[in-house]
Amino acid sequence: MVHAGGRSDTPRTLVVDDERPIRLLMEKELPRAGYMVTCAGSGEEALEQLRMREFDVILLDLKMPGIGGMEALRRIRDSGTSAEVVILTGHPDVDSAIQAMKLGAYDYLTKPFKLSELEEVLGRAAERKRLRTENTALRRMVAQREPVPVMVGHSPVMASLLATVRRIAPSEAGVLIQGESGTGKGLVAKAIHMASPRTNGPFLVINCSGFQDPLLESELFGHEKGAFTGATSVKMGLFEVAGGGTLLLDEVGEMSPAMQAKLLQVLDTKELRRVGGTRVHRVDVRIIAATNKDLAQEVKAGRFREDLYYRLNIVSLTLPSLRERKEDIPLLIEHFLTQFQTTGQPAKTLSLEALQSLVDYPWPGNVRELANTIERLQILSSSDVIGLEDLPPNIRFPGGSTGGPVSLAEMERLHLIRVLDHTKGKKMQAARLLGIDLKTLNNKIKRYNISL
Repeated sequence: MVHAGGRSDTPRTLVVDDERPIRLLMEKELPRAGYMVTCAGSGEEALEQLRMREFDVILLDLKMPGIGGMEALRRIRDSGTSAEVVILTGHPDVDSAIQAMKLGAYDYLTKPFKLSELEEVLGRAAERKRLRTENTALRRMVAQREPVPVMVGHSPVMASLLATVRRIAPSEAGVLIQGESGTGKGLVAKAIHMASPRTNGPFLVINCSGFQDPLLESELFGHEKGAFTGATSVKMGLFEVAGGGTLLLDEVGEMSPAMQAKLLQVLDTKELRRVGGTRVHRVDVRIIAATNKDLAQEVKAGRFREDLYYRLNIVSLTLPSLRERKEDIPLLIEHFLTQFQTTGQPAKTLSLEALQSLVDYPWPGNVRELANTIERLQILSSSDVIGLEDLPPNIRFPGGSTGGPVSLAEMERLHLIRVLDHTKGKKMQAARLLGIDLKTLNNKIKRYNISL
């Protein structure tokens, strides 16, 4: 018998006891204290319940027929559940209690017990489970190092976008953010999260284009120990780790049809099964999806599921390109000059000619390209005033007019040589300044026959 508590943060408790009066008492009293209760009359029945769903706390009697409480505890721990186990015993046996603690039990109680005492122990166990889940989320957030959202701009299109963000943030609705690469979709998603009731929960990001299907499924939904080669332990997926917070599915348009179907099922049911597992895990996460593709066109072309598109596209935002808000470029430049200022060094400024060239440039890479450019100028410019001569050739001479006909390839070659000279041939540093990966840089060095 299951008593629904309504809220997703209600501690889910499995009571395992062969004594029916104890089970009836727990079914009656614990829901009043805010617990959602499932009962099992044996260790075997408890393991079957664990195969179907996840619990926060397990209240386990040691003295039971069948496999018994101690063996049930071993199997519970081997099952990979993250639930905390509180042992019940009618015989105050110190040795058994110590053995149970070594096997991973959180605490134990001796029958008969006071309900207030039981509720206190269960409360501590549920809180420990919650903190362990939060710590996992924090580790993932630190590893991702997502920046604090700073949305810079005073153009009409940006003012309208920011107003929309403020309106939709308090809701639980899913959001689809579309826009060209480099327009700041991740920052907008983070701003929505920070202004929402979930702001104290995790904000996690996964790039759906960065994984093959098996790895993406494991990252999103988690896996059980032994689910595949290399799965040496249980892993919670991002849907679980981001519980109570927000999950950004970046480049969602790159998902395969098979992954789209699995994602839709989780969004519809708010439940998942880890890879290699049978246990149902409830999820409580707000989904924001981002893509540089036109998903409506992808649906028409048959590359994206129509039902998933409508599931994600409850609220839609389209981010403007930098070309559509040129009046924001000077403000963005000022922001990035401050952001990338070297500690202890004087602030740098731009000459009017350099500023005008930056405003006139079409910025195919949008704000991300502008940020990379300003960071390079901040490092490479020898003067406190960044002049026209400091700008990369593709910005100084967007039409190829360098005093003679020079190809774009030649301008790129000259710029690569200049950056590599600045880094004294250190390719990792040069790749970072150029905003490309090391493999791309090596390919360009080989293509242009650049000697280091």
